Amino acid sequence: MQFTWKTTLCPSELSSSYEIKIVYRFGKNPDVFVVSPRPLALAEGKSRLPHVYDHDKQWLCLYHKPSREWTPNMMIADTIVPWISEWLLHYEYWVVTGIWHGGGIH
Repeated sequence: MQFTWKTTLCPSELSSSYEIKIVYRFGKNPDVFVVSPRPLALAEGKSRLPHVYDHDKQWLCLYHKPSREWTPNMMIADTIVPWISEWLLHYEYWVVTGIWHGGGIH
C-alpha cells in the first residue's frame, strides 16, 4: 500500500513557499521531494544541494535512516512534516550564506 501527499509549506513568515510531495509505502521510510520551485536555487559557488539523496529529484534527506530516527509507528504529520519545514529553513540560510547549519551526517 502507498499514499502520496502534496502540500505547500512556508517554513517562516519571511520564507518562500514550497510545493512538497511525500510518498509513503507501508512499512518503509517516507520519501520527500520538493516539487516546486524546480530547480531549487543554489548557494553562490555551489553546484549541488546539501543533504539530499538525489540532487536532480530534489529528494530530501531529513534524518539518518540507519539510526532509525523515524520508524513506521511515528506519525508523519508529527515528525516528517516539521522536519521538512526545518530542512527548508536551513536550506534558505544555506542559499544566503553558503554554509549548511542543519547538522546531519556528511
